[in-house]
Amino acid sequence: MSPATIVDRLVADFAARFGGAPEVVVRSPGRVNLIGDHTDYNDGLALAMAIERAVWVAARRRDDRVVHAESTSEPNPVRFGLDDLDRSRRGWGAYLEGVSHVLRDGLVGWDGLVTADLPIGAGLSSSAALELATARVFAELGGLGWDPRAMAEACRRAENEWVGMQSGILDQFSSALAEAGTAMLIDFADRSVRHVPLPEGVAVLVLDTSTRRGLVDSAYNARRAECRSAAEALGVESLREADPDQLGSLPMPERARARHVLTENEAVRGVVAAFEADDLAAAGRWFATSHRSLRHDYEVSTEALDVMVAAAEAAGCFGARLTGAGFGGSVVALAPANRAGAVLERAVAAFGEATDLPGTGFVAEPAGGTSVVVP
Repeated sequence: MSPATIVDRLVADFAARFGGAPEVVVRSPGRVNLIGDHTDYNDGLALAMAIERAVWVAARRRDDRVVHAESTSEPNPVRFGLDDLDRSRRGWGAYLEGVSHVLRDGLVGWDGLVTADLPIGAGLSSSAALELATARVFAELGGLGWDPRAMAEACRRAENEWVGMQSGILDQFSSALAEAGTAMLIDFADRSVRHVPLPEGVAVLVLDTSTRRGLVDSAYNARRAECRSAAEALGVESLREADPDQLGSLPMPERARARHVLTENEAVRGVVAAFEADDLAAAGRWFATSHRSLRHDYEVSTEALDVMVAAAEAAGCFGARLTGAGFGGSVVALAPANRAGAVLERAVAAFGEATDLPGTGFVAEPAGGTSVVVP
């Protein structure tokens, strides 16, 4: 479905539910992390790309300080008072309340309708997209102004402090700061961003294994704690500063976690250099290096993810790797642009035959960051 069709249906559905047109419609993209996973909270590097698939919110101000939001895919509406936030409430509304908590001042109540063409729990940052979309609604309806960096930082705080997910800033930066047509090289040590064009001959495939994970309940927070423990043992502020020759002094699993961070930073640099040299075979080799590290040193892959990586490589991709936090979700692959559709079909079919799981996929286009689409 095209973005224009999504907006038209969302506006019509809003009018049917709430009576009258919305004041604003915002779009916040998902992201696919090309390379550089579990590096953001270690002051490392990542190369991420916002995608056309997104979370969309139509909203209109209310006369009271209440947020009432409904979803086209979730049966239960969300309703809370801005002066009566409750951290014990869970579900998708926790992200809206969390953003309300960190923004605090100048907020107004609103009625909203949320829709998405972004798979939930697929490792494509649907939660950060919802957070940034919520922040943009508050900014537009309350006249707060829009500073993408500041809002990304606020939304990360919402996820850390309210939802309980100790994530870094990768997902929020990707949704907020992206530019259409490029990937983003992010250095988390100084929060700098450089936009990197993709080579003309490559297509980015997102291959969804249909397996899902709940990050708050997964080993994600444990991995972050292990990295912090490793840095403390090495006497450095973050693993970005670690000396590879000193890793042998660490116990397991801290040694393996630290080794992954250093390997992954090297892989990010390698992929950027390969893209700039138009060397897709080299980029594919760095993808393979990254997946091995995520599988063996960081231990966040699964059998389904490994099978999808192998299927993508056998189907003709330059390289493939899990993307996002792991424990389920999606694989990102680099395919020849002139054969992307056929390669995708072969990979998904092979995955299904090997696992009996309903894998899916799509070609991801690099998109811009969180924006207002109506008016």
